[in-house]
Amino acid sequence: MAFDRIFNFSAGPSVLPEEVLLSAQKDLLNYQGSGMSVMEMSHRSKVFDDIIVTAEAKLRKVMNIPDNYKVLFLQGGATLQFAMVPMNLMTVNGKADYIVSGNFSKKAAEEAAKYGKVQIAGTTKAENFSRVPRQDELLLDPEADYVHICYNNTIYGSVFDYIPETGNVPLVADLSSCIMSEPIDVSKFGMIYAGAQKNVAPAGLTIVIIREDLLERTPKEYTPLLMNYKILAENNSMYNTPPCWPIYICKLVLDWLLDMGGLEVMKKRNVEKASLIYEALDNSKLFKPAVSVKANRSLMNVTFRTGDDELDAKFVKEATARGMTNLKGHRAVGGMRASIYNAFPIEGVRTLVEFMKEFEAKNS
Repeated sequence: MAFDRIFNFSAGPSVLPEEVLLSAQKDLLNYQGSGMSVMEMSHRSKVFDDIIVTAEAKLRKVMNIPDNYKVLFLQGGATLQFAMVPMNLMTVNGKADYIVSGNFSKKAAEEAAKYGKVQIAGTTKAENFSRVPRQDELLLDPEADYVHICYNNTIYGSVFDYIPETGNVPLVADLSSCIMSEPIDVSKFGMIYAGAQKNVAPAGLTIVIIREDLLERTPKEYTPLLMNYKILAENNSMYNTPPCWPIYICKLVLDWLLDMGGLEVMKKRNVEKASLIYEALDNSKLFKPAVSVKANRSLMNVTFRTGDDELDAKFVKEATARGMTNLKGHRAVGGMRASIYNAFPIEGVRTLVEFMKEFEAKNS
C-alpha cells in the first residue's frame, strides 16, 4: 500500500480506491487549472457541468443503462428514497408489494405504509433473515404499483441470487451496498437507487436510475419540489445545488472501474475476495457464517460469529490492534461483519483470514 493505512472493513462510509484518493489530492486546491477546488466552484460553472455530464456518461457505460432511463444524482441517502419512492410511484392504485429480507427493506416498507397500502409479499424474518425469499414464496399483487426489494442486505450479509419476476409491475431495488459490484440487467428494473458511500463515492450522494415512463406518475400538486423525480430529471439533477464533491469522486471511481475492465472484471475480483473468507468459515470449527444458503451469501458483507459474545468481542479487539478495523457486527445482530466492497484490497482479506486461523488455534 502507498501509505501506512489500515484495513478498513467499515460497512459505510467505506474504503475508496487509493488511485482515486491520490487523484483527488493532486487536484484538491486547483482542479484542472481552474484555480479552485471542486468543493469551491459553482455548480452552474462550465467546469462542474463537465464533471456531472461526464459522470453520468461513465455511469451509463459502466452499468449499460438503457437510453429510456434517467440518471439522477441526489442527496438524502437511500433512507430518503424510502419516502420518495412511494410519494412518486404509489400513485396509481395506492398500494405496493415489499419483499422484506433484512433491516433496510423492513424500514422501507414501514416508511411506504405512510403513503398507501403496503403488502409484505415475502419475508424470511422468522429465519432471522439468514436467506432471501424464493420466487415461489412470493405472494405478488398484479395490481400493485411496484414491488420493492433491497438487493443486498448490509446488516445480515445476504444477497438476492436472482431478480424476482414481477410481471407488468415495476421492480424497484435498493442497491446501496452492491451497486457496481457485478453486472446487472438494469432493464429488469423500473427503478434502482443507491446511497453511494459503499462502492461509489463519499457519503452525501444518492444515485437514482429510473425508467422514463414512471416519471409521469408523480403527483404535481403536493409532492415537494426536491422529492419530485420528474422535476429533478427535467433539471438534470441541478434543480438546486447537487453534492458536487461526491459527484466528482464518483467520476473518478467510474474511471477506475473502466480502466480495470468494467464490471465483469470487478465481479471476478469480488468473488475471489469473498471466497477466501467463506472458505475459511466453512472449514472452521469456531466461526460460523450467518447466512445459511450459500447462494445468498453476499460478496460485499460477510457476516459471522463464534456463538460466544465475549469471544466475538475479543476477536474484534485483537483484530483492531492488528490494523483491521470496523469488524464488529451491527448492533441489531452482533457477531462480526467484514465489509469488502469494490475498493477493499485482497491483501486485507488475506490478512483477516490468517488472523482468523490464528485466533481459532489460540481460542479453541
